[in-house]
Amino acid sequence: AEAFAVDIHRVVAARTRRARGAAASIESLAPTPLKAQMQALCGRAPPRVIRIAGRVGFAQLREVARSAAPLRPAGAAAWVLDGPVHAPSPPGGTATDILRSLREELPSLAPVVACTLAEAQRWLGEKSTDDIATAPSAARRLREAGARAVCIVGIDGDEGRSLDWLDSEHARGWLASAQRDDIVHRKEVQGWPASTPVGKHGDAHRHRFATCLAAALARGFVVADAAVLAKMATTTRSFPTGSAAGHSLPLFVHDPALLPQLSWGEQARFAEVPGVFPGRLDLYAIVDSAARVLQVLAAGIRTVQLRIKTPTSANSGWHDTLRSEIQRSVAACRAADAQLFINDHWQLACELGAGGVHLGQEDLLELGDAGRAALQASPLALGISSHSLWEMCRACTLQPRYIACGPVWPTLTKAMPWRAQGLDNLSWWCRMSPASVVAIGGVLEAEQVHEAARCGADGVCIVRGLGERPESIVPALRAALSAGRASAAVARIAPTWPHPSLPAEPER
Repeated sequence: AEAFAVDIHRVVAARTRRARGAAASIESLAPTPLKAQMQALCGRAPPRVIRIAGRVGFAQLREVARSAAPLRPAGAAAWVLDGPVHAPSPPGGTATDILRSLREELPSLAPVVACTLAEAQRWLGEKSTDDIATAPSAARRLREAGARAVCIVGIDGDEGRSLDWLDSEHARGWLASAQRDDIVHRKEVQGWPASTPVGKHGDAHRHRFATCLAAALARGFVVADAAVLAKMATTTRSFPTGSAAGHSLPLFVHDPALLPQLSWGEQARFAEVPGVFPGRLDLYAIVDSAARVLQVLAAGIRTVQLRIKTPTSANSGWHDTLRSEIQRSVAACRAADAQLFINDHWQLACELGAGGVHLGQEDLLELGDAGRAALQASPLALGISSHSLWEMCRACTLQPRYIACGPVWPTLTKAMPWRAQGLDNLSWWCRMSPASVVAIGGVLEAEQVHEAARCGADGVCIVRGLGERPESIVPALRAALSAGRASAAVARIAPTWPHPSLPAEPER
């Protein structure tokens, strides 16, 4: 937990007798002394997260859950179940029995489960198999049984990547290590022979992952973001020889080489290298008509997004108008040698010759694997919105022209659940992203453009800040952009931890 800057307090749940370094016997502690420990701890230092690890029986697990229940109003956000629960258990003894029993007694304390694929299959009463295609289904059924979220960890991917399956309220997909040789490094660091299958040592990886996941949850991140941080912390370069999870290098969170990718679905598809695009995006105007495109081009802006939202009851007349607006915008941008991105309507943008398209993550999810493949096969440059760590990791898999970080400042342009990213998160995005980063949200003044440029933003999006007469405002904005970049070249903003962009409320 040292690397996450959180404190750990331990409650003994079992007694272990060891002989020559190995566990000779393990005896679970009775519920009464366990309850006394929990009461003493919660009265002195109420925990943000409770992690259950080791050979804990169902009775002990239930006692911990009961002791934690009163903490919910005081801000205890989650608890993590690290590995299997052992007997005595409810009749049947499978994970579904255990989770359902806990959900019936304490529905507000559904656990985040971290386990290996073999453990998930054993919990579900199924035959063990190495088929990674079974992980999504196993995680889904564990969530249906009562888990708040599930991370199935320590899986060897076909391309030599270390994979962890994430199933949570906000995101679902494969977390893949950024480096293909991660598995080899991980064996060397932990002292395993090079020929040893990683799956044989899944318990150690799961324990490290669960520890880091709990620490990230304690910092206020939702499960999907916490899983990204846990993946980074458990990638080999974060663990010197002989170290444990609590002593990982403190700067792992600032190493771009450790940022994982997150798949869009059950297919483990990842980008090899980011796309390379010439030139900078600079001031990036977002407008709602071809007339406004002409206006901002005349003011000197050379990156434009045409954002015309589809009305609830769109008819053929509206579609004709949309086509005409895009055609006029394409012609104007070609004449001005400017970059044009069309919001949402990617097929029409491709048909009419626009250079790029901007899509939100929900739009990309709706496309499905086939739609995303068709989009990538098109000549369009792709811009993708991102508001959280997991969305940034997911965007990276599509080799985008840029990833938008927002909202940097509070914005009234559209209603969103996200907290403002601020300059700290924008700086982190710019440092970690393999693609160019665009700052978006609440940019109204030249000083904000200056600060966004200092963070390393390749482009700064402006909507309302351009005013009715962009030609009178753009010169000051361009000067601020140049000054901010010059300032960044002299003294870069010191890297900090990213802060959560969603409140850490219980996920259902």
